[in-house]
Amino acid sequence: MAERIGITTTVPSEIVYAAGCVPVDLNNIFIADRDPGGMVDQAERAGYPANVCAWIKGIYSATLREGIKKIIAVTQGDCSNTHALMETLEMEGVEIIPFAFPFDRDRDLLGLQLDKLVERLGTGWDGVLKTSAELGAIRKKVHLIDRLTWQENVVTGKENHLFQVSCSDLEGDPAAFEEKVDSFLAGLGSRAPDRKRIRIGYIGVPPIMDDLYDYLEEKGARVVYNEVQRQFSMPFDTEDLIEQYRLYSYPYGIFYRLRDITGEIARRRIDGIIHYAQSFCYRQIEDMIIRKRLDVPVLTLEGDRPNGLDARTRLRIDSFIEMLQ
Repeated sequence: MAERIGITTTVPSEIVYAAGCVPVDLNNIFIADRDPGGMVDQAERAGYPANVCAWIKGIYSATLREGIKKIIAVTQGDCSNTHALMETLEMEGVEIIPFAFPFDRDRDLLGLQLDKLVERLGTGWDGVLKTSAELGAIRKKVHLIDRLTWQENVVTGKENHLFQVSCSDLEGDPAAFEEKVDSFLAGLGSRAPDRKRIRIGYIGVPPIMDDLYDYLEEKGARVVYNEVQRQFSMPFDTEDLIEQYRLYSYPYGIFYRLRDITGEIARRRIDGIIHYAQSFCYRQIEDMIIRKRLDVPVLTLEGDRPNGLDARTRLRIDSFIEMLQ
């Protein structure tokens, strides 16, 4: 049975699969659990403070519940709390493999990180590049789902979100995930386009609330752009693996991310942006830059624990959509 290696965010899964291992996105394990709130409680009982990001707590509990013994933890380019997460998991006997995305997107430094991961997992570049081509073919089908969302209007924002966010680890089974994608695409032939009047762009980390997309659809709006989730699908025209992870915007600075965001706002004819900021996350500070740099209305939503939208957030969404109309 292949060794399962936890990941705290999207990392070069091509290397993990080439090494004969299976990447497990611990964020997806956490949020898809029947009781994600209970996983947050478990971490708090273990000693995690209340004013720490719930995603970090969920990753901690998911690692222990899944029996994960090895984790690739992103030490630069993701949550600053990952360092303490690594230390608490190391106390539980979990082996930590650090990986860093250089802040300035330096090609040499990024290439060194990929080389170190290849060596650490005991594989070689020939196998990695072969695996990269195989995974790239699957991702292209997810890119089609994205295009059918914003161009053909036959895919909902939530479906778009789920398929793209799953590209972080291809659900631990690329062949099965490809079959799932193929089946979904085959079923779209009978759908009529659903052209909601309001076209929304969603930026920031995936939401911890489970009903945001459904509520927007109910109110006559549709998410036609999921920024970070789309980045997980590696929507880049390159066969150079180092360049692929240089183009991948999530781990880098807000100004580089804004280049992608502003381009997609124009291309997808977006009316307004929802910027999601997780409670106690340093990325909340970036909201002031986002508001100054974007030329479309921005609604900033904050989430803490996994649950549905509360009454206040629903009211703010209602007012935002009415304003856009």
